[in-house]
Amino acid sequence: MARPRPLTPAPPAHFAAAEDLCAAIDSWLAWLAGERRLSPHTVAAYGRDLALFVDFLAGHLGGPPSLAALAGLSLADFRAFLARRAAIPVKRSSLARELSVVRGFFRFLQRRGPSTNSGFANSALLALRSPRLPQAVPKPLSVDEALGALATVDALTRNAWEGKRDVAILTLLYGCGLRIAEALGLKRGEAPLPETLIVRGKGGKERLVPVLPAVRAAVADYLAACPWPLAPEGPLFVGARGGPQSARQVQRRMAELRPLLGLPATATPHALRHSFATHLLSAGGDLRAIQELLGHESLSTTQRYTAVDAARLLAVYDAAHPRAKALRRDE
Repeated sequence: MARPRPLTPAPPAHFAAAEDLCAAIDSWLAWLAGERRLSPHTVAAYGRDLALFVDFLAGHLGGPPSLAALAGLSLADFRAFLARRAAIPVKRSSLARELSVVRGFFRFLQRRGPSTNSGFANSALLALRSPRLPQAVPKPLSVDEALGALATVDALTRNAWEGKRDVAILTLLYGCGLRIAEALGLKRGEAPLPETLIVRGKGGKERLVPVLPAVRAAVADYLAACPWPLAPEGPLFVGARGGPQSARQVQRRMAELRPLLGLPATATPHALRHSFATHLLSAGGDLRAIQELLGHESLSTTQRYTAVDAARLLAVYDAAHPRAKALRRDE
């Protein structure tokens, strides 16, 4: 079962808040780490985003905000926060993320806060619209580009076993649609890989992922060549010195492949996961099944791949359909 790799948490955020609000924030952060099972870095990032809001309130209200002050905030107060952040300026995506963190904290206070705060409520936040964002479309590789990356990556390493390791990792990303953290979170005891792998993804949610014979063979090939003794509960993939392989090292390897194969700047390890989904959809895969394989909570997240497939079909039409050619001649 794939488990998140241990991470060193970033420094905690400082909150210019009253004692009761600081205690509530501590409970929220502990809940994110314990029950939501978010990574230390993610919890720290949430804390920093909330600290921006609390710091704004300290200046906006003229003193450290308390839980009562949060409950009494008006729609104008929340809009003032967004206006202050936009004036810096801050990207819309960052504004949307910060507002989402504030909403999440308020929901926690209302539903799961301390017993002394069971009556917390603020309806003004419900009326606030989030900044509109353009729909991001995944940028997958073509089938030839993805297969070319898998066939070439082993040529970039000094040692043959490291090349086999990189092939195995990229094959997992493209062949199973794993996130890079999910692939690197696999334990040695989980190999040889079964035909169906239990993967623990974001938020500790588990899903079943079929493992193709080519994926199992790539992992077995790496293990046969790996010179380091691997403990069953230790990482499956290790670096040159025997320590856990880092995501940054995999990202660097893809960066080395880009100029070698003429790949675009969007050719990252995560692009192989995008490619897995897009190529399944192009081959007639069911959208709901792809959602399950990717571990998406919402179908709308998976539906982004239909835009990629539609763009591909339009390109094929424009290049091959007689009517499209006639229109080009008329222009």
